[in-house]
Amino acid sequence: MIVVSAASGALGRLVVDHLRPRAEVVAVVRDPGRAPEGVPARHGDYDDPASLRAAFDGAARLLLISSPELDPARRIAQHLAAVDAARDAGVGAVAFTSFLGAGTGATGMTEAYHATEQAILRSGLPYTLLRHPFYSDAFVPRIAGGELTASTGGRGLNTAFRSDLAEAAANVLTGEGHLGRAYDFTGPLWSHPGLAEELGVAYREVPDTASGPMSWINAQIRAGALEQQTPDLEKVLGRPAERIVSRVRRDA
Repeated sequence: MIVVSAASGALGRLVVDHLRPRAEVVAVVRDPGRAPEGVPARHGDYDDPASLRAAFDGAARLLLISSPELDPARRIAQHLAAVDAARDAGVGAVAFTSFLGAGTGATGMTEAYHATEQAILRSGLPYTLLRHPFYSDAFVPRIAGGELTASTGGRGLNTAFRSDLAEAAANVLTGEGHLGRAYDFTGPLWSHPGLAEELGVAYREVPDTASGPMSWINAQIRAGALEQQTPDLEKVLGRPAERIVSRVRRDA
């Protein structure tokens, strides 16, 4: 039996869809009313360790999807409770949706993920670490007035779509040879000027007027922090990952 935590979220639902034809799957959700259809559901709340132990019981493999909580301290507490619950429940193996850079860094975006990876290693549980990039779904640009604009300095982005990352997770959960591995998943590198050229539209760099997280992300892009490339996602998928230009054309 494969258990998927946080299964009512966007990524969790996609993973469940991929797993349903392949294996016995159980969806763990905080709100049973939002559980994915077609599979058994169990109540499991990251703020309620006892509920997690019960929800994870009998799992041969567990996909621990990271909490949506933004406060690092609270997110770390939630994740550590989930790792402890998995160990106490006798889970056979855990796959965790981490973030690029979490293996070596513990600041900013990676703080909670790094702490969780370390907790998994200390737990003694067989594991696979699935380090995600930013989701392409949030970066699909809009073309207005025959041009594409951005504030990214023309630098590259290694984003990947949730659909591909969900399929990769399902492949890991149902396949062999993944235990003890840490995958650094990156999508095909793209840039706004390059995308504009492929689409046959003009590109214009504009001042960064974004606020909050997007302003920080734009600064990271301009610094080249999202240009890391690995073959891991393509290898686990067994095919090329979806390119951003394909999604733009499909949605046009």
